[in-house]
Parts: sequence; C-alpha cells; structure tokens
Amino acid sequence: MSNIIYISYEFKVTPLQPAVEILIAELGYTGFESFVETETGVTAYIQKEEWNPSILEAIQILNSDEFEITHTFSEIEQTNWNAEWEKNFNPIVVDNVCAVRAPFHDKFDTQYDIIIEPKMSFGTGHHETTHMMIQHILNNDFTNKSVLDMGCGTSVLAILAELKGAKPIDAIDIDNWCYLNSLENVARNNCKHISVLEGDATLLKNKKYDVIIANINRNILLNDIKTYASCLNKSGMLFLSGFYNDDIPMITDECEKHLLNFEEKLERNNWGALKFKKR
Repeated sequence: MSNIIYISYEFKVTPLQPAVEILIAELGYTGFESFVETETGVTAYIQKEEWNPSILEAIQILNSDEFEITHTFSEIEQTNWNAEWEKNFNPIVVDNVCAVRAPFHDKFDTQYDIIIEPKMSFGTGHHETTHMMIQHILNNDFTNKSVLDMGCGTSVLAILAELKGAKPIDAIDIDNWCYLNSLENVARNNCKHISVLEGDATLLKNKKYDVIIANINRNILLNDIKTYASCLNKSGMLFLSGFYNDDIPMITDECEKHLLNFEEKLERNNWGALKFKKR
C-alpha cells in the first residue's frame, strides 16, 4: 500500500451549508473515498488510479448559482496522510456515552471509548451518518446478536457493536485500504469477535444475521436491500444510512417490498438514518 498515490482536492465553499454536504455526496458517487471538512470547505481524496482529468464534470453543484465553489488539487503520497488527518481529526462524544478518538487523544470518561486511526477510511463519527448510526447502536440491544457491518470503513460501528455485547460480527468493505485499516482498528480496540472481510454483497451468500448495519450511498443500498433482507433472521434489525432525508421514501419503499417494516428515523443536518425490522 505504501506506493499508492492519492489526489487531494481542496474545495473552498461559500456559503458552507448545505453545499458541503451535497458536494461530499456527489464526490462520493464519483470515486472520492475520504473527506475532511475544513473551516472554508472540504478536502477530498481519491486514488490516482481512479482519477481522470474530467472527474469533476459530473459534480452538478459546481455549476450551481447558489454557491461559490473553487478548488485546487495536488498529488500526495499515502504516507503523508497521518499528518493530514491528525491536523483535522478532533475527538467526538455521542450522547455523552460513546467517545471516538485517535490514539494520540486523551481517554474520555464515557461508557464506550473507541480508538480509531482512520487514515484513508471513512468513519470517524464526525459525519452525520456515522454519528446517527452510533446513536442507533447505543439505543438498541446488541447482546449476543450476530451482526454485519456492511461498508464498514474504519469498522467503528462493528467495534461499538462488540462493546455492546454483539457476537459474532462480520465487517465487510470493498475497498482494500478500508479492509486493512479495519484490521488495525479491530486489533487496536482489542476486539475478539469481529471478522474483517474484503468484498461486496456477493460475500453474503448463505449468511444469516440478527442485525445488519449499512452506512453506504443510496444507490448501493437500493441495489442490496433485497440481499440484506434475505440475510436477516426473523425479527432481525436493519439500520441504514448514507442518504439524504429526501431519499427516505424510496429507501422505505424498497424495504417494504422485502418484508422490512419501518420502525425509527433519526435526522441530522438533512441526512437520515433508518431502523427496520424483518416481519
């Protein structure tokens, strides 16, 4: 992995919201895999092999008259990433119960204390979708439940699930860097019941779970909800995020087709996180 080159885009955005949220969502669809929100906008990272000179042509918000967005870009070595995220990664505490911090932060006096070294992976708890998924996990019983964390990123949600008593747990991501980073974070938090796998929903054949967590973009969710439903045990719970509130009706409709009943919705800055239960 040491020879992977990343392209870093520095976006300056006026006004910041909701433009930054929309920009991150659109960049995610085109292959950008990590984002750091800044005081003036957002820094986005994409592997050079996934990049092309016209990649921003598909980003519709850049053509919007409502926002002023400028950018610069440059190549960075992956080995420079630690310094990049250490400059921007502040610890967070969710509902005064769960802290997510880096190894160099002091320990928090919270019930759950998770150490994450995100590097190029998504999932530090700072993004609204991860924050809400942490809330869902905190608010539900995971004791001795089998869990899938699909699109695990850093595996922060799988780690919290284990701290809440879940076992066994599968953490799956299609990105090799997320896979490697998850292995590091699982070991760093002394987790004993998490299996980290590299791949997509095709790995779920003949798998069964009591709980499935999927914080992925809308299009992938819509494509894979049928698979998630088939993998859920009776009365199993499905937690979904990675989409805007405007996308909730189509997500809910797709879940209903596969015998998944809507139970709860969380909202945070125009992003949604849903809980469903299998009939």
